[in-house]
Amino acid sequence: MPKLERLQGQIERVTFSNEDTGFTVAKVKVKGRRDLVTVVGSMTAPMAGQVLQMQGEWTRHPKYGEQFNAHACTCSVPATAAGIQKYLSSGLIKGIGPVMAKRIVTRFQDQTLEVIENETEKLSAIEGIGDKRIAMIKTAWEEQKEVRDVMVFLQSHGVSATYAAKIFKAYGREAIAVVQENPYRLAEDIFGIGFVTADRIAQKLGFALESEFRIKAGILYVLQQLADEGHVYFPRDRLEIKCAEILEVAAELVSQGLEALREARAVVLEELEHPDEGAHTAVYLVKYHFSETSIAARLQALIQAPKSIRPVEVDKALAWVQEVHAMNLAAKQAEAVGKALQDKVLVITGGPGTGKSFLLNAILKIVNRLGARILLAAPTGRAAKRMNESTGHQAKTVHRLLEFDFSKGGFKKDQAHPLKCDLLIIDEMSMVDTVLMHHLLKAVRLDTTLILVGDVNQLPSVGAGNVLKDIIASGSVPTVELTEIFRQARESSIIVNAHLINQGSFPSLKPRQDKLDDFFFMQEEDPEQVLEKITRMVTQRIPRRFRLHPVRDIQVLSPMNKGLLGVANLNSHLQATLNPGGPELNRGGRLLRARDKVMQIKNNYDKDVFNGDIGTILSIDSELQEVKIRFEDRTVSYESGDLDELVLAYAVSIHKSQGSDYPAVIMPILTQHYIMLQRNLIYTGITRGKNLVVMIGTKKALAIAVNNAQTRKRYTALEERLRRKSN
Repeated sequence: MPKLERLQGQIERVTFSNEDTGFTVAKVKVKGRRDLVTVVGSMTAPMAGQVLQMQGEWTRHPKYGEQFNAHACTCSVPATAAGIQKYLSSGLIKGIGPVMAKRIVTRFQDQTLEVIENETEKLSAIEGIGDKRIAMIKTAWEEQKEVRDVMVFLQSHGVSATYAAKIFKAYGREAIAVVQENPYRLAEDIFGIGFVTADRIAQKLGFALESEFRIKAGILYVLQQLADEGHVYFPRDRLEIKCAEILEVAAELVSQGLEALREARAVVLEELEHPDEGAHTAVYLVKYHFSETSIAARLQALIQAPKSIRPVEVDKALAWVQEVHAMNLAAKQAEAVGKALQDKVLVITGGPGTGKSFLLNAILKIVNRLGARILLAAPTGRAAKRMNESTGHQAKTVHRLLEFDFSKGGFKKDQAHPLKCDLLIIDEMSMVDTVLMHHLLKAVRLDTTLILVGDVNQLPSVGAGNVLKDIIASGSVPTVELTEIFRQARESSIIVNAHLINQGSFPSLKPRQDKLDDFFFMQEEDPEQVLEKITRMVTQRIPRRFRLHPVRDIQVLSPMNKGLLGVANLNSHLQATLNPGGPELNRGGRLLRARDKVMQIKNNYDKDVFNGDIGTILSIDSELQEVKIRFEDRTVSYESGDLDELVLAYAVSIHKSQGSDYPAVIMPILTQHYIMLQRNLIYTGITRGKNLVVMIGTKKALAIAVNNAQTRKRYTALEERLRRKSN
């Protein structure tokens, strides 16, 4: 990391300032320098005339030249008459413009700010200033003073300038009082400030480890971490032990904190009967409890309600679609079509090549013939696009289908404003988590037919829950499982090997001799050599042999995030190889360059981009700290404060690849990935490859994965709730 320098100067003019993030570009007069210095960094309410004390580094912008990147920055009022005049002329105080500023400073010189703060009545001696204007000036000055005091307080307690700006925007003049009373609120209210950062601030403020605020915030933090791991709830006894270890307090204090959270309705405690663990107390964050119970109730109500699609004779409908549209349906496919026409809710599950898209087309042709209104959706943009291409019907992402409403902070589509359709088909259901399923079902009219399509053997959703698996396991919803691999699909080694792995059999690794194969395994034990071979595959061999673009068409998938062959290091290595130069931006040690492949990692309804969306950086303006990214159908602008929502995507985790497919997939698999070597993980990774899959590693690691059918346990109660309601 470069050595940070200290610099002091007076702001001559503010070129750009973002209220939300505090990011500022200013021209600063620095003693000993003839030309004005361009300073970029986070500041709150910067004004010409202010004196800046900065700590940062000198950088060179390809377009704007030398500039000082201020990592830490504090502003103070100017001391000279000329500086004070510039300061007051900048519009800082309502009631004082350039003309009035000159009159005041001419009269009071370098004592002007002292007069404004302590002896405002003296301003009446200035032509044009009466009692009303004096009151206005006094109020505006107090507000500005509060801003400065808040920023100095926050930065003195280890809060970066960027987060200080966000905190001030959230709490305004109450910021100091809020942080002093309960700094743990920051973890709930400010995106990017987690419990760990809030805890560090609290320790500087003198909060004890046993503070009730700390313990309650810590419990909520641990529950959210567990939800991020997939758990909808967690057993109370295990939660208390976990929290006590993390917070370094007695388990008894955690138990008291948990009861306080229950009384405050921040958590729900419920006695459950788990099939493996027997009776135990489940602890839920409120939104997950509400979502899970709502899913169970809503699904049961849907199943019992009559259909809006008019009845039809199944045999005649099957005969019609097969004759008129020349569709030869297999027995299981015909069964699924029949159930779709008769049942209210249906699950269709099956692996690649089993004809899910084919039978969906048959259902759509029949239901369309009946004049029914049809809606199709999938969790990701890529999955929705694929659904559209395979059916010819428009398909949307679930988020866009439900239409986010900024005024209410939620989806427009709900029970009061339901989706207008007779048939709703959701594809890639294994990706749909508990909270999203709750919002989806809330928007489905009770007379709508709902078809859920997915591969239950893939990894569960990134978010909390195991919705598709729980629905199938409950036996409450009619389910058709497609197992037959059709002739055309049997020509693909990707599909054949995926099914072998899913059945617990070792895949065929011998390349086909009759034609160019689509599945290759390269034996290599040395991690350094695996990294080298991945690089060579991406940059040379695959583009040359298969005519694929190294960035657009080839996706590296890793079982892990950390380590030499983890996502982070692979991205750093591939970025340096595939995109070594050009305009760039260093954000907290993360380097972004124009033309980089990036992924959004948080739902951002304001920008209409969602977790898992992949795009390309079109341009970077490092002076304004603005990044423009092209996603599939639009260009989106990101400012400095939004960039923590982006990561490089030359390599992504297999979990993050769900719902997507790529022309070519490269996947390392070594025993160093041992903790992640699970059958459904490798199965999911292989099935992301559309035309080519290359695995590089050892047969031993692959065998470990194939033989490990144990999936990571997720605590959910949806299966049991559905079973109880259906009995």
